[in-house]
Amino acid sequence: MRPSTLRALHRAAELTRQNRLTEAMLIAEPVILTADFYEGEEIKAWLVSHVTDFTGGTKTAGNEKGTD
Repeated sequence: MRPSTLRALHRAAELTRQNRLTEAMLIAEPVILTADFYEGEEIKAWLVSHVTDFTGGTKTAGNEKGTD
């Protein structure tokens, strides 16, 4: 994954934790949409393994599907 893509994902996670979802989407969406197939797969894997970066929570066996 390109360093600029990773920076954008980290920033989007930070903004999401601050309840600034619109700004997070403005940063992440163009990066995701312009990724080629291989980078897209890396982005998906990163998002799955870093879901708590966006929620600010901790990942446990009991809350993987969420209860909100």
